Parts: sequence; structure tokens; C-alpha cells
Amino acid sequence: QLVESGGGLVQPGGSLRLSCKASGFQINYYAVAWFRQVPGKDPREDVSCIGNAGLRTKYADSVKGRFTISRDNGWNTVWLQMDSLQPEDTGVYYCAALSASFCYPGYAPADYDVWGRGTQVTVSS
Repeated sequence: QLVESGGGLVQPGGSLRLSCKASGFQINYYAVAWFRQVPGKDPREDVSCIGNAGLRTKYADSVKGRFTISRDNGWNTVWLQMDSLQPEDTGVYYCAALSASFCYPGYAPADYDVWGRGTQVTVSS
């Protein structure tokens, strides 16, 4: 399973660091992505992805330059550092593991093998 943590309430311009901890399997065989779900919007937005070896990353245009994804396979954990947060970043953030070397275009959320339950991020003054 995957368990997210680190969400919370933060003011605009603030930072949060989300964690995604895997248990019961080794994430080094999986690319891991962060998605976010905004109330009333569908589908979940693909925010960022990191390849299984940590060598490749990608980001949605809306978060480029503000979010940084990283991983430590020894800790079986992926992180999402979120800086310069804005109200439009509010949502439930999910991590998901994909049995592939990277989240190549064409993979849909339904293709991901394991999902966490999400952590709420609220950006508000």
C-alpha cells in the first residue's frame, strides 16, 4: 500500500512537503506519480512523476518551478516539495505507483497499480 502524509493548511506563498511511503512492496520497480483532485473537477490532475531510478521527472505546467519530486528507494518513499503555494493548488493529493520505468504519455490513471488514500492540501489566507 501507499500512505501519503504532510498535507495541511498553509497560507499563499507557503510550502509543504508531502511524503508517499510504500509498504508491502518495493517501489524501486515502479514509477511514482502525484495526482491532485480538486472538488468538482474531474479527472484527477497529473501533477508530477518520477521514474523508478529517480533519473527522470516531469511536472504539470501549472507547478513547474514550484514543485520538486524526489525519491529514496532505500526508504521506499517519494516526496513532493511544494513551494510558493497558491490557492489553486488546493486539493486532495494522491500518490500512485505504476509498474513501468517512467510515466510515459499514454498511461492513464486507471493504469496505475497502487494508489494511496490521499492527503488534503488547503492554501488559504
